[in-house]
Amino acid sequence: MRHNNKINHLGRKTAHRQAMLANMASSLILEKRIITTTAKAKALRLYVEPMITRSKDDSTTSRRVVFAQLQNKYAVTELFREVSQKVANRPGGYTRIIKLGTMRAGDSADMCMMELVDYNDVYTNGKKAAKAAKTTRRGGKKKAEAAQAEAPVAEAPAAEEAPKAE
Repeated sequence: MRHNNKINHLGRKTAHRQAMLANMASSLILEKRIITTTAKAKALRLYVEPMITRSKDDSTTSRRVVFAQLQNKYAVTELFREVSQKVANRPGGYTRIIKLGTMRAGDSADMCMMELVDYNDVYTNGKKAAKAAKTTRRGGKKKAEAAQAEAPVAEAPAAEEAPKAE
């Protein structure tokens, strides 16, 4: 039975799978975009996103932990210098999987393009994203209700003044 076995083994033994994911993560960090199968991309997302989160804290410990997984000093340097600066405001979801709809000719595998979100100029139109305030989910309903309650009060006097002017 598969109780709580959530990892996709990708038809490989552990050492082969870890080496493959490390190589794919290095390629993604260095190239910002890779084309692979959908199953590998979904497994890679679970592998690379915690590393990107760890790169936000540029400490020796963080670098050593990431290097132990990647085994590529150029990818680690790129991750901590470039990528971590771009994703500093983002609370998660650093990667995007775009299904290509085409299948690989040899085995009809579903292919997709995996990319780092902040490096796609098509979606950002070449503009830098405005620095958003850090938000939390706590009290979201209360704040939304308070904002709605204040908004009609502020608009009501302005609506009344317009007919008086006529």
